[in-house]
Amino acid sequence: MAYFLELLLNGALTGLMYSLVALGFVLIYKSAGVPNLAQGALVMTAAYVVWIFTSYGLPLWLAVLLGAAAMFALGLLVERFLLRRMVGQPVIMVVMLTLGIEILLRGLVPGILGAAPKSLNAGISLSPVIIGDVFLNRAYIVGGVVALLLIGASLLFFRTRLGTKMRAVSDDHLASWAVGLSVERAIGLSWGIAGIAAVGAGTLWGAVQGVDWTLSALLFPAIAVVILGGVDSIVGVLLGGLLVGILGSVVPGYLDSYAGGSTRDVVTSLIILLTIMIRPYGIFGREDIERI
Repeated sequence: MAYFLELLLNGALTGLMYSLVALGFVLIYKSAGVPNLAQGALVMTAAYVVWIFTSYGLPLWLAVLLGAAAMFALGLLVERFLLRRMVGQPVIMVVMLTLGIEILLRGLVPGILGAAPKSLNAGISLSPVIIGDVFLNRAYIVGGVVALLLIGASLLFFRTRLGTKMRAVSDDHLASWAVGLSVERAIGLSWGIAGIAAVGAGTLWGAVQGVDWTLSALLFPAIAVVILGGVDSIVGVLLGGLLVGILGSVVPGYLDSYAGGSTRDVVTSLIILLTIMIRPYGIFGREDIERI
């Protein structure tokens, strides 16, 4: 029983950290209607940026703030020089563009800054939190708390006047132009905010597994989270992350010894496939969402 609880709780905390990666995807889609397949590379890039600042002796809190500013600026640049040309174009073209950004950053950033894993000290003790016979990863606990705070902040943001305008842009670009809303500004701001979310995810995941190109692979479980929870739902990100994390922990915990490992990716793939076949708009997503 203790083993099951340990898998369950650590899986739930890991799922919350997946939610932090998926949050950037949902923020962009919810505010600009743009599917973003570059979020994994943005998380990796953010981790490298924070690592650079800490390598110069800056405290982590200052490195995170400077990293957030840098990633916000990167998001604005992506919109200004790449996505602005795609406004009004078919969705598939935007998806391919974001995929191209993902591949470019995944190769370019480690190529310039080094592909060897780099340590990012977040000041989190390596000793586990022990509750009875259950051992919990302290870094996952911190990550789960940060994820909950950022998800809560995102929910509050979309209740503001600016958040409402950005949701209107997501619903219809042409209608937004007709009533005087700036589609370009909304898309740029959404990418900037997603860059800030990437800093939180990149810092926490970089502290857990090191900073290298493999952080971009977090896009895979993040996609499972947004498909399961609903691609336009922030609440869905929370629930989807918990479910993906728990299933990706409990099932491999019992089956890896029989299957020889790697069942986590199989579980994630099955979540994606079954959700698309049974409920393609996700648990909390709007039924009028079109998938490609």
